Amino acid sequence: VTEGRSDLEDLHLYATPREQRFRRFASLEFEGQLYMTPHDFIQAVTSDEPKCAKKWRSLSKQELNQILMETPPVWKGSSKLFRNLNEKGVISYTEYLFLLCILTKPHAGFRIAFNMFDTDGNEMVDKKEFLVLQEIFRKKNEKKEKRGDEEKRAMLRLQLYGYHTSTNSVLKTEGEDVVPRSYWDTLRRSTSQALFSDLAERADDISSSLSDTTLLVHFFGKKGKAELNFEDFYRFMDNLQTEVLEIEFLSYSNGMNTISEEDFAHILLRYTNVENTSSYLENMRCCIPEEKGITFDEFRSFFQFLNNLEDFTIAMQMYNFASRSIGQDEFKRAVYVATGVKLSSHLVNTVFKIFDVDRDDQLSYKEFIGIMKDRLNRGFR
Repeated sequence: VTEGRSDLEDLHLYATPREQRFRRFASLEFEGQLYMTPHDFIQAVTSDEPKCAKKWRSLSKQELNQILMETPPVWKGSSKLFRNLNEKGVISYTEYLFLLCILTKPHAGFRIAFNMFDTDGNEMVDKKEFLVLQEIFRKKNEKKEKRGDEEKRAMLRLQLYGYHTSTNSVLKTEGEDVVPRSYWDTLRRSTSQALFSDLAERADDISSSLSDTTLLVHFFGKKGKAELNFEDFYRFMDNLQTEVLEIEFLSYSNGMNTISEEDFAHILLRYTNVENTSSYLENMRCCIPEEKGITFDEFRSFFQFLNNLEDFTIAMQMYNFASRSIGQDEFKRAVYVATGVKLSSHLVNTVFKIFDVDRDDQLSYKEFIGIMKDRLNRGFR
């Protein structure tokens, strides 16, 4: 276990909530930098807390190389990649943030993400282009750092990024008020800045000082010379979304092909700020007395729709501005028009029975959108 453990523990006081969550779930350390295993990452996005207290296990160079040697190439990826790798993988803090971004984005957003990295426009992404995200997320993080002991904060940066950082700004911003709120917006805005210019130069320094990770080897090969095309990138992201949903579904299905409507409600309300979930569950039990069950296809289609929630919100706002609630048929049509996702009648009926608090078979903007926007925060909380 890492030496000076007690000194490192109090760094938690200087960490942001996202940094604290990463440190809480991470289980590996190499040359002072913390890493998650694929198993740690899955736990971080499907569990409130680690199942047991994590101890950072120090890896030797030989152990790290052995782990990376067993990493499959991107064309061998599947929706069981993280489960198959289990403890045999390393994920850095910036990669953790990147994967979280992807989990809550629509499939159309994958093309945007790919184009962000493809700085030379050759429809392929190389390792250097991908590594720019290290610098983008680091600069975003520095905007949110807690003030305090500079030495402690420097130690924290070393733990999260693997190198000491200067306080000089690399990203060109016009002021704090224009800094985007989310990491996705940061990625989108920052990557448009002069095709990375200074960021790309910084990436050279980063790549020479940082160790490879499972994601880098998976994408760019063991020598780092391979290039990533959009089809492989899309498949990886789609597989990741599917894998996390499968894990959540299977944790409730007990080996069956469906989960109960009540379990579906539990999953939906799990990461929200709803304090009294019992009222929603009781409402649903009264309105759906006979259990039919929710299939995985229905479950997956609903979360694909949630990842398109921003577009659907526009349609809902039109009803809201007209002081109108929305019925089940209007809801299904609005979902399909706004997102291209078709939801089954049973799934829509279940959603209505969960969120239609006043039981008028109409769904208001407040009853649904506000709660679901909160649900999208997922592991960011």
